[in-house]
Amino acid sequence: MKTEQLVASLVADRAASARPLGRSVGRALLAGALVSLVVFALEFGPRVDLASAFATWRFDLKLVLVLAALTAASVACLAMARPVATMQWRWAVLPVLLIAAAALGTELVVLPAGTWEARLVGSNALVCLTAIPLFALAPLAALLLALRRAAPAFPALAGAACGALAAAAAAVIYAFHCFDDSPLFVLTWYPLAAIPVVLVGAAVGRRLLSW
Repeated sequence: MKTEQLVASLVADRAASARPLGRSVGRALLAGALVSLVVFALEFGPRVDLASAFATWRFDLKLVLVLAALTAASVACLAMARPVATMQWRWAVLPVLLIAAAALGTELVVLPAGTWEARLVGSNALVCLTAIPLFALAPLAALLLALRRAAPAFPALAGAACGALAAAAAAVIYAFHCFDDSPLFVLTWYPLAAIPVVLVGAAVGRRLLSW
């Protein structure tokens, strides 16, 4: 079979099974997140002022930001699972960038410049750098296994997308423990914590998702 025919066949199969793949990815993410939630409950737990935190714009905006990242990463993960990759998933990143820019701009306006560094460093940076990768382990493993059936055009990029989705899910979980709600902190340390997850996903995906 020629390469063009093989790709066309895979695209047709992918189109016919788009919904099952979406469900598989969703179930994998949910299964992995449940494992992470058990670890969260046993070792971390929610912040003690969680109820009052919901009344603050910084905490609410933090949740909106990580949920937007979760949505964008989900779109990217499904797009990268295709035998012929498209770049339309980039539009899903635009809301994340807009929310991040609005949050950062607001924070810089309402806070005195002398407090920016303290807000950026926060009090839980080391915990953030370890907790998010920890919470991402189970979702990443489940997502990589789910994408084995998808024949992605670029296995490494598909694995990286799995890593981004797992890290976003982990960030949502960790956000309920983290006491640092400043956009300066969130936009610095959360992405830094996600980088190793994305790199591991890319490395494993290149081998596991090849076809």
